[in-house]
Amino acid sequence: MLKQTLSQKMLQKLSPQQIQLIKLLQVPTISLEQRVEEELEANPALEEGAATDNMEGIDNGEGDFETQESETEEPFELDEYLNDYMEDDPSAYRQKSNSHSSEEDNKTIPIALETSFYDHLEKQLGVLKLEDEKEEAIAHQILGSIDEDGYLRRDISSIVDDLMFAENVIATDEEVLEILKKIQQFDPPGVGARNLQECLLLQLDAKMKREDIDIATLYNLQLAKRILTDYFDEFSKKHFDKLKQLDVPEEDIKAAYEEILKLNPKPASGFSSSSKSSIQYIVPDFFIHNRDGVLELSMHNINSPELRVNDYYVDMLKSYKRSDPEQKKDKQRKEAMLFIKQKIDSAKWFIDAINQRRNTLLSTMKAIMEYQYDYFLTGDEKKLRPMILKDISEITGLDISTISRVVNSKFVQTEFGVKRLKDFFSESMQTTDGEEVSSLGIKKTLKEIIESENKKKPLSDEKLMKMLREKGYDIARRTVAKYREQLNIPVARLRKEM
Repeated sequence: MLKQTLSQKMLQKLSPQQIQLIKLLQVPTISLEQRVEEELEANPALEEGAATDNMEGIDNGEGDFETQESETEEPFELDEYLNDYMEDDPSAYRQKSNSHSSEEDNKTIPIALETSFYDHLEKQLGVLKLEDEKEEAIAHQILGSIDEDGYLRRDISSIVDDLMFAENVIATDEEVLEILKKIQQFDPPGVGARNLQECLLLQLDAKMKREDIDIATLYNLQLAKRILTDYFDEFSKKHFDKLKQLDVPEEDIKAAYEEILKLNPKPASGFSSSSKSSIQYIVPDFFIHNRDGVLELSMHNINSPELRVNDYYVDMLKSYKRSDPEQKKDKQRKEAMLFIKQKIDSAKWFIDAINQRRNTLLSTMKAIMEYQYDYFLTGDEKKLRPMILKDISEITGLDISTISRVVNSKFVQTEFGVKRLKDFFSESMQTTDGEEVSSLGIKKTLKEIIESENKKKPLSDEKLMKMLREKGYDIARRTVAKYREQLNIPVARLRKEM
């Protein structure tokens, strides 16, 4: 049985301005210009430039009025809206601040002028002597199967199938291998390899073909090739004791090992991966300068674009206000004024959101800078204090979710390099003396210990734990392993050198 009931509920509903601000907070500096351009294109009432006095006296105009009205109603309450609108402060809609960095006056984002890896291979394919269209189809299929690292990960039999179904070309495994051998002579050396072993061997062969090679280097390269051919598993697992089976002096093995270390395991690393890939740049949102022991915070000028409401639309509203009462009854003109009002409101909302974004970012970064003042003065990661989102939330009075949006994808330029904001947040740990320290400081100490270890006898996680405890960091072995992995440092066996 259906029944109607009346109930009251308290719901929190975000205003359009709040939604816009939330979205803008997440936009990194490098993407803000594009976002502003999109808004400029979508809203004719918004334009670039400093605010003018023509904005004098215009309110947010959030009073309700109807688009559909009876003949007896006043002209859709637009007069009241205009009266309020004409008493606003024009400076409220000027988007310019002295907080941006004077060193960053050029708003242009650098454009990459790089040749992609595949373009480089295609150019070489153009000078390769191929007998017919069939060989050309095979060559193009192989190039299309080479990945971003320069490897051919696809099986030869699969390439044969691809040629048959996609290109209607019947080829054998031998024909594909023959073309592959030619492509493997391309630059960079190692391209088209099917595994790491083949990649390194191709590079060694290329080095040995150089005309200016001396006898000693040639010998070292030949020994290196023998190691990679006959003892690749032992070499990759760093079981150097088993290389004694080569029956050559240890100095020779070490020299050959050094030659192998000079090789590139990713041949395509010097190129942009493909024309489809977007090249990412880091544009700092903030700049911190040390002025004789006093830190100064500034903001990238992209975060403070000059925006204003278009004077033409403001003049149209003023003209309507001054028009004859009879003319105001014209329905089409009323609808046009409603459209203009909506666009002006939208422009003002966007300018307000940009202002709020800038102020929120600055207050958050200022709180982080003051909280980590000693680090920004010295660059010593051991001086980083334990800091969580709640700490900055309490200082700024902003919600934790807002702080999270601010620090995401934002960077600060310091004297010690460009740093990601979220990297300053870390968990708290206690030393044996009861002092609170940041996990970032422990990682820094761990990294220093590993960098100074004897590479012939790398330290195990157990020994690393004991050394950290000697320095006052009371942590477990599994925590050492976790921090080591976060630092992208391999286990002791894989850090071993000859």
